[in-house]
Amino acid sequence: MSPSTSPRFFTQREVARHCTKDSCWVLLGTRVYDVTAFLRMHPGGEALILRRSGKDVSQEMEGPPHRHSENARRWMEQYYIGELDRDSGEEQTLRERRKTSEEAEVKTAEKTTEEKVKEEDKDSPYNLLSSVDLDKDLVDWRKPLAWQVGHLGEKYDAWVHQPVDRPIRLFGNPFLEASTKTSWYWVPVVWLPIVFYLSWYSYTMLAKGTTRLPLTSDVSIPIHKYTFPLFFLMGWFLWSFIEYCIHRFVFHMKPPAHNYYLITLHFLLHGQHHKSPFDGSRLVFPPGLASLVVGSFYAILYSLLPEILGISVFVGGLCGYVVYDMIHYYLHYGSPKRGSYMYSLKAYHVKHHFEHQRAGFGITSTFWDHPFNTVIPDEKF
Repeated sequence: MSPSTSPRFFTQREVARHCTKDSCWVLLGTRVYDVTAFLRMHPGGEALILRRSGKDVSQEMEGPPHRHSENARRWMEQYYIGELDRDSGEEQTLRERRKTSEEAEVKTAEKTTEEKVKEEDKDSPYNLLSSVDLDKDLVDWRKPLAWQVGHLGEKYDAWVHQPVDRPIRLFGNPFLEASTKTSWYWVPVVWLPIVFYLSWYSYTMLAKGTTRLPLTSDVSIPIHKYTFPLFFLMGWFLWSFIEYCIHRFVFHMKPPAHNYYLITLHFLLHGQHHKSPFDGSRLVFPPGLASLVVGSFYAILYSLLPEILGISVFVGGLCGYVVYDMIHYYLHYGSPKRGSYMYSLKAYHVKHHFEHQRAGFGITSTFWDHPFNTVIPDEKF
């Protein structure tokens, strides 16, 4: 609901009727929220919200078990639709209030030409479910953001870590814009055939019994074909470390406030994901960009290890990457079973987005957060 729009009023009975996956409303005091679109995204699972549909969730927002962050509260305001009518239960009073509200909206919409244009654009996907004040925000959401964010300077870091539920347009050029978006299924479609082929190739080459690992110029040891799973898992483990390092030191670098180009680069690489964390078209790496990291990983291993051993480690790392991207997508859009590993991992990752942006860099696992002291702390009440 736009900040300038007069609130609608609903009776308690009306709110209570919206208690399904297709229409789920909750209360925060006297404020009414339509959280239907958020059900799948909620880290606690959609069932947790559905059990509280039509009810006041003020206590749940404060915790325990979880105290919701300021970003979470700001996020919720995007789903605000009106107020609870507590003064009277009479339908006539409610109709009169609605009529007054609608008349006020009509008068407001007719004030200026600019406001008429906003009204005409209200159905645009770039203007839905957002509490962003288009006239007061630090960027102009009606224009591509890629070339705007660099001008934010010292305000960029705080701005980019205040998430919104709205799509982001990075570029005005349709081709450039399309190149930044990737459906999740392209990751396994592109990379899994390579994983399967290189796994078969490595195993069959090791099965010939001619592969040896040199220890010194005069000493080498034979590598048996049954060691392939070991090298594969070594590559997967190595990828988990690379995943952590890229996320922490590249994606979460803090660009200097005076450097327009580094701010822009950060936003294109990862900042846009934190600004719009549930944009489903930008949750996995585009294959073209991923190929740069994959190619570098292969080149390093090829130069350090004998060919077949390097490929065996590489294919394990590549498989780890595919699993990483799939898990990352699932953490944003999946609804894991309460108490499962993925359930706790989703809650951990959402905390990283909404409250602890300088911690919780592990995606597929929290393993590397422990030795590097970036574990998200448990809440205390």
